[in-house]
Amino acid sequence: MIIYGSSLSPFVRKVLAFAGEKGITLDLEPTGPAPGQASESFLRASPLRKMPALRDGDFTLADSSAIVHYLEALAPEPNLIPIEPRARGRAIWFDEFADTVLVGCCAKMFYNRVVLPRFLGRDGDEQAAANAERDELPPLLDYLETVVPDAGGFLVDDRITLADISIASPFANFVHMDCERDGRRHARLFAYVDSILARPSFASWVERETAFLSRNAA
Repeated sequence: MIIYGSSLSPFVRKVLAFAGEKGITLDLEPTGPAPGQASESFLRASPLRKMPALRDGDFTLADSSAIVHYLEALAPEPNLIPIEPRARGRAIWFDEFADTVLVGCCAKMFYNRVVLPRFLGRDGDEQAAANAERDELPPLLDYLETVVPDAGGFLVDDRITLADISIASPFANFVHMDCERDGRRHARLFAYVDSILARPSFASWVERETAFLSRNAA
């Protein structure tokens, strides 16, 4: 199976980590945001031209949440989307929270501070990034601080699930941007996130991203 995109995208990283936890091998075919970087095969797989997209033989699928549900159906064990109704509902809630508000805030920062200046050769809107970091991000972190477990624990079912993978993924982008952490206000949250990002399913991708960004420093 092929995944089109860049693991610098929280959505692509989510799919790669989900597959890693399941022991599913995905071949990452790099796709970038600049004109001319998107392959024809990616464009055929992603009607909205957004990453990630998946190709499995003659089957294609776009959107990270659709893809992880497909992978879960292909390989039901280990179970990463709980079956018990309440646990499943909570896992889907955390996935939705991450995909919409958390990544939405992260994107305003990462796109303007990293993607535009480093890869598209354009000035980012630092004011928009700073506003997101100052006004939008803290309430999201405050909420997560109230719901995450201690380091080494998990959000749902006392085991790794889609919930943990989705919440942790955008925090790798915050790390790449060297965002300041309030260790007193969000101590539990950052300990939890660091424990998830240290798992092999995440760690190898984050290490590659760090090296790539170092080679492409502004």
